[in-house]
Amino acid sequence: MKKPVVAITRPADRAKKACEIVEKLGGSAVLAPTLDLKPVNSDSLKDLVKNKDSLDWIVFTSPTTIDSFNLFYPDFFNDLDCKVAVIGNKTGSILEKQGIHPNLIPCDFTAEGLVEEFSQLNIRNKIIGIPRTASARDTLPKGLEELDNEVIIAEAYKSLFPMDDESVKELISKIENSEIDAITFTSPLTVHNFFKISQGNEKLAGLLSDKLLTVAIGPITGKVLDEYDVKHIYPDTYTVPDMMELLFKEWRDSNGR
Repeated sequence: MKKPVVAITRPADRAKKACEIVEKLGGSAVLAPTLDLKPVNSDSLKDLVKNKDSLDWIVFTSPTTIDSFNLFYPDFFNDLDCKVAVIGNKTGSILEKQGIHPNLIPCDFTAEGLVEEFSQLNIRNKIIGIPRTASARDTLPKGLEELDNEVIIAEAYKSLFPMDDESVKELISKIENSEIDAITFTSPLTVHNFFKISQGNEKLAGLLSDKLLTVAIGPITGKVLDEYDVKHIYPDTYTVPDMMELLFKEWRDSNGR
């Protein structure tokens, strides 16, 4: 039986691990980033750094946020004197390498999961910094504010439409020619940008539903696929390794292996 060909749509600088997992599990990876990430030293980030001693908590939602601090403020983590929450084990492990041990990682790796943890722990009337991309959902800051916390949002990076969309156009052509067996999406923007680049969304959505195994990293990304009427699956734990394990399990099951 041939190797499954798996399309990876996450940003190029975050795709190496995903491609390695695909190869390790016996597949062939095709990288077609539908999203670019660019660290930015915004005025709001400067203000957050300037006032970091007033923070009770800081929340890191992605590795790219940490990249921004390391690029613009490499000493930021040296004397950080507040509690730290992260969304996801990957972000947590990167912080561990910085010498920062997260105080809180929700079991549900989503903004909703973190808000629920803060609620259960009755964390209220605190000053909480959230460095992130400006295009992120407002679920996290709104949820924390509803718990009577003061939330300071700082733009640490931009989520951009891919500067070079040729690889995505090539991927779409391969999908139309039945050269791709599965496709993965790791954020809502990876889905939206994929369909913006394509021509004839309805036809492409049909191919992703009927001809490919489409896998989302979790339910938030899955909801966006629902908007495009794309059938999909996602793992119980919202990580890239778990997403790939599920993909290959479904692939083997459907192909009698």
